[in-house]
Amino acid sequence: MKIKSLKAYKKNLALQKPYTIARETISDVENVFFEITLENGMTGIGAANPAPEVVGESPAQTFQNLQSDFIQFLVGKDIRYFLHHIYLCREHFKNLPGTQACIDIALHDAFGQFIGIPVVDFYGRHHKKMLTSVTIGIKDANETMEEAHDYYARGFRVLKVKTGLDAELDAERIIKLKEKFGDHFAIRVDANTGYDLSQLKLFLDKTKHSNIELIEQPLSPAIDKDLLQLPPPIRSILAADESLKNAYAALQLAQQQLYGIFNIKLMKCGGISGAFEIAAVAKPASIQLFWGCNDESIVSITAALHAAFACPHTKYLDLDGSLDLAEDVVYGGFIIEDGYMYPNDKPGLGLDAGY
Repeated sequence: MKIKSLKAYKKNLALQKPYTIARETISDVENVFFEITLENGMTGIGAANPAPEVVGESPAQTFQNLQSDFIQFLVGKDIRYFLHHIYLCREHFKNLPGTQACIDIALHDAFGQFIGIPVVDFYGRHHKKMLTSVTIGIKDANETMEEAHDYYARGFRVLKVKTGLDAELDAERIIKLKEKFGDHFAIRVDANTGYDLSQLKLFLDKTKHSNIELIEQPLSPAIDKDLLQLPPPIRSILAADESLKNAYAALQLAQQQLYGIFNIKLMKCGGISGAFEIAAVAKPASIQLFWGCNDESIVSITAALHAAFACPHTKYLDLDGSLDLAEDVVYGGFIIEDGYMYPNDKPGLGLDAGY
């Protein structure tokens, strides 16, 4: 079955409510979309929202790349050779993970539809359902409690709390969450590179009885090696994020034994194919996988979910990036019940057009 046509477009997606992280306050997000239509009318869709401060590529650059003359080589190509098409695109668009991800996800979706099975089952499914965390931005303790109560009422069981501006206040919020909700929530922390080692040690000391499940990227990548001053049990619950952009970085981090967890984001590594490269490095190093996201469309969130469920060493999901969008271009893809997330088992990514 040959590829008949291609279409790239972008859309600014409003958030239902703004939130704050260590770097900025976010109220809306620009996502880029790429559609690949086959001769039989089936259409695969990809999406991307790369963070330029992390990967050096903006959504505007992604959109421009998807309109380049090179992309047209896909027209007339057989969808059955989609992995080779992905390889050629990754070679051409080196160090442009947003562009890579858009193409990679669209080709995976189109191929899965063509053969009539979910993408995850093409690779082999290792998980049926997993809890996903939901994110609370940086805010005062009262506002944190209010948002946590909302998630409690909606049935979620895992919170990821953004920190990184003030270690003492951050610790206070975590302690109050534990006091109010007990063991109902597993609590994860994301400092978004906001701490130095002394601040991290202060936070760890003050929250040592709070049973934090993991801490995501506490230090800037430039001072990652400071983590070696922490004992192995602490490093085992640290998750690399901004330091982990591709398989090469994964190999270096695994050798240095800085992190016990890898946070894989399709927007950092260039899609499902790039994610599997990182996962392949992590497995023999006994590093657990934690699948994260930016503020993304259901399209790319679902792609990450399929990739996560195809890896036996996936332990954590943080795929809430589409839940706070006020709009999207598709619906479907996944189901969330009582905090558990799983694919809808339709062919490809199981997406339906028109939100």
